Parts: sequence; structure tokens; C-alpha cells
Amino acid sequence: MVHAIALFVKLLFASAALAAPTSRLESRLRRRREGRQSHPMRTSDRGVEKKQSTSTNATYSTTQYSNNWAGALFDTYAAGSFSSVTGTFTVPTPQAASGETEGSATAWVGIDGNTCETAILQTGVDFTIIDGQVSYDAWYEWYPDLSYDYPGITVSAGDSITATVAASSTTEGTAEIINNTTGETVSVPLTSTYALCQQNAEWIVEDYEEGDSIVPFANFGTVTFTDASAGLVAGGSVASDTADIINIDQDGTILTDVSVTSTSVTITYIGS
Repeated sequence: MVHAIALFVKLLFASAALAAPTSRLESRLRRRREGRQSHPMRTSDRGVEKKQSTSTNATYSTTQYSNNWAGALFDTYAAGSFSSVTGTFTVPTPQAASGETEGSATAWVGIDGNTCETAILQTGVDFTIIDGQVSYDAWYEWYPDLSYDYPGITVSAGDSITATVAASSTTEGTAEIINNTTGETVSVPLTSTYALCQQNAEWIVEDYEEGDSIVPFANFGTVTFTDASAGLVAGGSVASDTADIINIDQDGTILTDVSVTSTSVTITYIGS
């Protein structure tokens, strides 16, 4: 079970949920807090493209297609490889996709969740729009437990956010969000009975789940993780330009375009 502070935060939101919502946004956020969860990467029917692509700015060997993840990940390392992942991004202003009145997405960094699906240590920011109203939530999660919002931090469009997870062992770690714009920092120590493999590291925009289904995927514009780095248990780090690219493919339509450099991962929404 995740650290006791997570239980406190969940109970706090459960108490707040007793108040009647006054808008669709408030109702949606209440449902999110009661059952929001990220999930391991789910490969789409499009599968994997093995074509190698090289340029002066980016090198990657494989593009994978997923129903829920877009970004970059390492998936060829042995267990016990990764100790931390960090990245800095600017919070976008989401828009509802064509034909929708609401949408949401989340940007996060994490350890595991691809070739190791039993646990994920992750942290990031959700961005949601409903009927033109926008909201943001900074959260952490040790999957398969639910996600929990950090207390004591505010997030707004245009804020510079640094997200970091660090694993001190397979069952202990920390999740941290720094709002570089406001100067606020929140860090949560975590423990879990679900052991990490420490064989995946990733920078992701996700179409996450609420209840038993993914939420309507928002048009988030572009999210770029800068200073993207994955720390190694053996010491040192690996650059993001050697990671595999993932694009979201839903119902046969590719919704994202991803590029990487040695220090950045850029994810752009290209759906309608």
C-alpha cells in the first residue's frame, strides 16, 4: 500500500466530495478524484514500426503505437537499471477535440509500465477542459494504486513544472513536483508492496482512465519535456534521444507526433 500520506489525501477528497457539485466541471473533478488512474502502456493494433530514423537533432530506432501513451521510453534495459526520471515542461491550455465538449490529458515522468507492467512510479499534471472551463491537478501515483493530488501546490497555464520520480529501492521512492514559476515545491515519500522492476523510464502524455474507461482525449497543443534525463542505478544517466518514440493511435487515427533530442521530448497533438 502506498505511504500513509496518500490515504490522508484520499480521505480528504472523499470528505470534500460530499458537497453537491455546482457545475459539470466540479462534477467531473469529483469523479476524477474518486477513481482517476494511469495505466501501463497499451499497444494499439498498429503495433510497432521498426524503421530507423536519424537526423542531426534526433536519433531513434523504433516508433511504437499505443491507445493511451505518447512520448518516449526506454524498454530494452535489464531490471534494476533506472533510479530516477526527470523533465521540465510548460503547462498547456487544453482544448476539447473536434465534436467534444470536454477533454483531458496528463503529462508525466515515470519508472516502469511498459515491459514491466506490475508497477509504475510516476508524477505529473492533469489538464482538463469542460464547457470552456479549464482546471489543472498535480498528482503522483504508484500503480496499481490510484493517483493522489498533491496538497499545497497550485498549477496554471504557462507555468514551468519540473517533475521527478526517484526509486531508492524497488518498493521505496519519492515523487516531486516543482512549480518553477511560483516557487512552490511538493515532495512525497512513497512505499508500496508492488515492486518496481526499474527497467523502463519514460516521458509521457497520457489519455488516462477514470473508472473503467479512458477519458475524452484533449487537444493539448504541444508539451515539450526539457532537461529530460533518466538516472541509472549504476551511476550516470542516459539521454532521451536514444529512447523509443510512442504515438497515440485510437480507432486507426494517429493523434500525436513525437520527436526527441538528447535533452528533450516533444509531443504534439495532431488530431482534429
